Amino acid sequence: MRKRLMVSVLTAMLASGVAAAQSCHEGKTLTAGKLTIATGNPAFYPWVIDDAPESGEGFEAAVAYALAAEMGIARDDVVWTRTSFDQAIQPGAKDFDLNMQQFSITEQRDQVVDFSIPYYTAPMAVLVRGIDGLVPEMETLKGLKWGVVASTTALPVVLQTIAPEESPLVYDDNINTVEAMKAGQIDAALFDLPTALYLAAVVLEGGQVLGQFAPEQSDNPDHFGALMTEGNPLKECVDTALATLKENGTLAAIEAEWLQEATGVPLIR
Repeated sequence: MRKRLMVSVLTAMLASGVAAAQSCHEGKTLTAGKLTIATGNPAFYPWVIDDAPESGEGFEAAVAYALAAEMGIARDDVVWTRTSFDQAIQPGAKDFDLNMQQFSITEQRDQVVDFSIPYYTAPMAVLVRGIDGLVPEMETLKGLKWGVVASTTALPVVLQTIAPEESPLVYDDNINTVEAMKAGQIDAALFDLPTALYLAAVVLEGGQVLGQFAPEQSDNPDHFGALMTEGNPLKECVDTALATLKENGTLAAIEAEWLQEATGVPLIR
C-alpha cells in the first residue's frame, strides 16, 4: 500500500512538473495560446527553405517548431510574421514574441532587447569569387581586398583577426556586399558559414567558400539567440525549453539535418 502511494505521489509530481513547464508561456505571449515568431523578409536557405517558415523546413524553422512543442504550444498555434533585421533590433514594443533571424548576441544589442540562450554557434567563413589557386591560410587572407557589413560581428574579425593589408570597404547589408564582389570592387567577404554557403551556391555566380574559422579559434564566436522585447517575461520559458532541446540532442539533430553541408569546408590555418 505504501509503495503504491509513493508511486502515485511521484507520478503526480512528474505530471505537475510537465504541466508547469507547458503552461510557463500562459499570459506571457502577445496572443493567448499562440506563439508569434518573426523571421526575415525574405527568409533564406538554409535557415528557412523556399521562404516558407510554416513548412518547418530549414534550420531556424525546424528549431522554432521544436521550441514551441517543448513549451507546450501546438504547431497550429505558431504564428509567423516578418521583420527586417534592423527593425527587429531597435528598442521598443514588438509585434512578435520572439524573432529568429540569425541574431548574434552582443552586449550592445542586449542593452535594448533580450536574447534567449544560444541555439547555434556559427563559425565565420570566407566567401570569394573568381580567384583561382587560393589556399585557406591567414597569409592569403591578408592580401585580399575585403568587404564587410558594418552592423555584424564580422567587422572586428576582419579588422583584428585577419588584419588585411588594405582597409576593408564597409557596406550596410549582405546584398550590397555581394554586389560589390560581383563588380570586382572586393575580393572577399566574411559571413556566418551557412549564409556563405547559400551565397556561393545560389546568389554569387562563381562564388566559393574558401574556408572557415573554427568557433573555438575565435575569442568571440557568433552565438545566435532568439530576440525578444527587453524584459520579456517569456524569456525564462524560452531558455528552459532551449536548454532541454540541447540536453536531449534535438538541437544537434536539427543542425545535422539542415546544416550538414558545413562539414565540407576546410579550416583556415
